Amino acid sequence: MLIAAKLRYRLLPAAMLGLLLATAPPPAHAASKEIIELQTQVQQLMDMVQRLQSTLDGRFGVLQHLLEQAADNSNQLTTAVNAMQQKLGTQSDNTNGKLDAVSGQVQSLNDSIDELKTRIAALNKSMQDMQSQLQNIQTPPQTAVPGAQPTGQPGAPGGQPGDNSQQPAGPSGSAPAYLPGLGPGSAPAQAAPAVQQAPPLQDTYEAGLRDYNAARYSVATGEFQEVLQYYPLDDLAGSAQFYLGEIAYRQGRWADAVAAYNAVLEGFAGSPKASSAQLHKGFALLKLNKRTDGIHELRLLIERHPQTPEATEARNRLASLGVHVR
Repeated sequence: MLIAAKLRYRLLPAAMLGLLLATAPPPAHAASKEIIELQTQVQQLMDMVQRLQSTLDGRFGVLQHLLEQAADNSNQLTTAVNAMQQKLGTQSDNTNGKLDAVSGQVQSLNDSIDELKTRIAALNKSMQDMQSQLQNIQTPPQTAVPGAQPTGQPGAPGGQPGDNSQQPAGPSGSAPAYLPGLGPGSAPAQAAPAVQQAPPLQDTYEAGLRDYNAARYSVATGEFQEVLQYYPLDDLAGSAQFYLGEIAYRQGRWADAVAAYNAVLEGFAGSPKASSAQLHKGFALLKLNKRTDGIHELRLLIERHPQTPEATEARNRLASLGVHVR
């Protein structure tokens, strides 16, 4: 194409010169034979230039058409590649979303299984405690002192007839047994140890909450532990376990806080404090420089409880960490 353009620009001046010579008026004298031959050659040269120009125009048109087709094909290929990339990106996002959903469902199933195991273990423990208390009530142990005899009976050393009215009767109306070496005024031996009475649930929990808000953490810890010990299946037990984690979190004991929050999520998944426990567990893991685990917990919270204030707080924390949340 470039060669044809150069050739065109070189032949045009010659053609113009020949045209001028052909159209120039003849001299006054008769045209000689050489001039006629020159005019003939110029005419032939002009015809060749025209034919060459026509050929070049045709080929240039074909070349331009081919270039247009190549450009169209390139645009179509670019469009197809962009569409394919967009489709692959959409499929990748959908696959990641499905994987996250499946992972969340598996985690929820594991949490439910752990919660069921914890409740079964607590129920078994409660049944064992009830059976032990029932056995203690039905058959109280009796304390027998070797060699001791009721006071006031004939033959008893140091005993006087008729002294039974001055001493309290023991079980079944008999005189109480005494340890060797103790006189008649000594205290009688206890028949069975006293059973510790459970404290009232609501009062104990509220007292623990007051002490927690007043930053009396050691006292609050004991009160919340009493709630867990005596009422392990009550709804307030989950809240008490949560506040044990909060106490550890406020004291900077991040590992203990994570363990306490895990106890809430595994043993009291239906507790109203479950979402807060998972949120603060994620924060505690971040404090322990466990970034991946902390982000996973916050994302799991958003997936399980998307409409809660805790989920909003988790989104804000992830955004501050530069983590994208769908």
